[in-house]
Amino acid sequence: MSNRSIVLTRFGGTEALEFAPAPIPTPAPGVAVVRVRAAGINGIDWKIREGFLKDTKPVAFPQLVGMELAGEIVAVAGESRFSIGDRVFGLAAPGSGAYADFVAVPEDRLASTPAGLSDIVAAALPVAGLTAWQMLHAAGVPRSGQTVLVHGASGGVGTLLVQMAKSLGLTVVATGSTASLPHLRALGVDRLIDRTAERFESVVGSVDLVIDLAGGDAPDRSWELLRDGGAVVSAVRPDIAAPRGDGRRGLWFMMQPDSDRLAAIGAAAASGALKVTISETVPLEDIPSAVERNRTGHGPGKAVADLTLA
Repeated sequence: MSNRSIVLTRFGGTEALEFAPAPIPTPAPGVAVVRVRAAGINGIDWKIREGFLKDTKPVAFPQLVGMELAGEIVAVAGESRFSIGDRVFGLAAPGSGAYADFVAVPEDRLASTPAGLSDIVAAALPVAGLTAWQMLHAAGVPRSGQTVLVHGASGGVGTLLVQMAKSLGLTVVATGSTASLPHLRALGVDRLIDRTAERFESVVGSVDLVIDLAGGDAPDRSWELLRDGGAVVSAVRPDIAAPRGDGRRGLWFMMQPDSDRLAAIGAAAASGALKVTISETVPLEDIPSAVERNRTGHGPGKAVADLTLA
């Protein structure tokens, strides 16, 4: 039995991610071996590839990459909450990765895949779903009737975040490219702003929360829109957390594993309450190219690698 994988061999561009065989991992107490059927592609993949995160996420070359996966349990050790053959989805272990046929994953980073939820859709949920939920709650429990401004709403995280915000009774204002507006409109965004044609601060009223998934100068231009006590939560700009003296907060966000919340997100997707948009599906060997497309721009939603493709 072979274990195909994509590993990072050095810092650099697309060529730094290489196809290579890997040893099949063994289980340990609390750590199961998962046969990966699908793996989500994320922006952090190319940031690690190019060395942007080397100070906070050290890399030992060659290193398996990829953050999220879906598949089935093939081996456990000792007592386990899973059985051989159970379908699961979740987050790869720190310092490990998801882009391989077989991966060892701590059980507390996994949730059972609901019946009726495909591996492709399940693999698109862990990073985007947990990030969306946690960003919405990072500044406190959102209240129905509040207004949230979302920058970068058409990607994998934004697509889920918009739906979650609407389900919580929030009014959603979103910025996006001209091409992304039909997608955002279909998600139920209350106010759409074409960032290529309008300056959002000229047309948006006061908001309670700003979610920044885009970076650039968008969060800086958002401060003037925030009501007293409001917050800008950014997954892109660490400097947003610099102290302010005007009653407004900037929060630098990093997603945390939460298998219970992940299970709830999976159940919402399986029931149809949460719609997942897949921008493209690629085989394992095309992951390096898909990671590069994530860096340079891609269609609405999330790209997923289908490891069952030849």
